Amino acid sequence: MDWSQQFFIYCERGADPSFWAEPFNAISNGAFLVAAALAAHRWSQSATRGAAELALVAIVGVIGVGSFIFHTFATRWAVILDVGPIGVFMLAYLIYALRWFLAAPWWVVALGAAAFLLSAQVIGLAPCASGLLPITEAAGRSCYNGSLAYAPALFALPILTGLLIWRGHPAVWCVGWAAFALALSITLRTLDLEVCALTDLFGRARGTHALWHLLNAIVLYLLLMAAIEHGAAPAETKGRSAH
Repeated sequence: MDWSQQFFIYCERGADPSFWAEPFNAISNGAFLVAAALAAHRWSQSATRGAAELALVAIVGVIGVGSFIFHTFATRWAVILDVGPIGVFMLAYLIYALRWFLAAPWWVVALGAAAFLLSAQVIGLAPCASGLLPITEAAGRSCYNGSLAYAPALFALPILTGLLIWRGHPAVWCVGWAAFALALSITLRTLDLEVCALTDLFGRARGTHALWHLLNAIVLYLLLMAAIEHGAAPAETKGRSAH
């Protein structure tokens, strides 16, 4: 395996192998660092702050750094730094939500995590709708421009929102808006190559991947706020539901 192999999969990069071939895609990762910094500040002021919430904040910061590295080096080894922290956050937040928001027993948490990991594997076998993304298909890109990798999170957040509504949990607003923003961000990620020719800015096509970063930073910030502000609420909710 050639770890130095470069990938030319985004509109902004095109066929340019240089470090700054994706300036918008690269710099927009600063939004993750801003989200992590704001969340860390709020965590420092929270009376119920815990290590679990701080760990989630730290992962968001790592996501920003890893994604910046990928959108500058664009190599096979950089892919791991990009997608690895994202996968860790998705799984960690699911575990956190099941345990801290929904007060689920650990065996339920384990089953939920296993189901999430299994769905991440199975979703890669889903068939593509031919002709839906003609430019992306003609460019030889992966199914739905690789956005299927985020489908488990796209399905999990609305389900979590529904469970939070059922439990009367105050985190529902942050999680619900995060689910909406994620659906929009995944749509923009998927359409990156389809609208490439329509996104000329400063003499070069930019695509929509940078918008995916900006919206995802909002998604992650909302999820962090849900954890920091309401992570201690399940016991209270459970107590209310017992009456």
